[in-house]
Amino acid sequence: QVHLVESGGGLVQPGGSLRLSCAASGSIFSINDMGWYRQAPGKERELVAYITSGGTTNYGDSVKGRFTISRDNAKNTVYVQMNSLKPEDTAVYLCYCNYNLRAYWGQGTQVTVSS
Repeated sequence: QVHLVESGGGLVQPGGSLRLSCAASGSIFSINDMGWYRQAPGKERELVAYITSGGTTNYGDSVKGRFTISRDNAKNTVYVQMNSLKPEDTAVYLCYCNYNLRAYWGQGTQVTVSS
């Protein structure tokens, strides 16, 4: 069983930055992909970014060039640095990981971009 806890969300002005963290705990040997999705009210869940255990990254089109994902395998933690934030980035950001052929999800952290 894997438990994910996100942190770092909040309110930020347009053009600002935030860094989200997600720590995985449990009886973990080696996590495969880790990443983030987001969901805004009335919209479908959207990929933000993911990173493999080897460090390969993939980003959603709407965040390319603004967001950077990274991970610390020793700490089973994934991060996303979000720069040049826009009001349309407002959403609940959900952390996930793939482990032992199963996907695990965090509870989510709210990011609000507003002046």
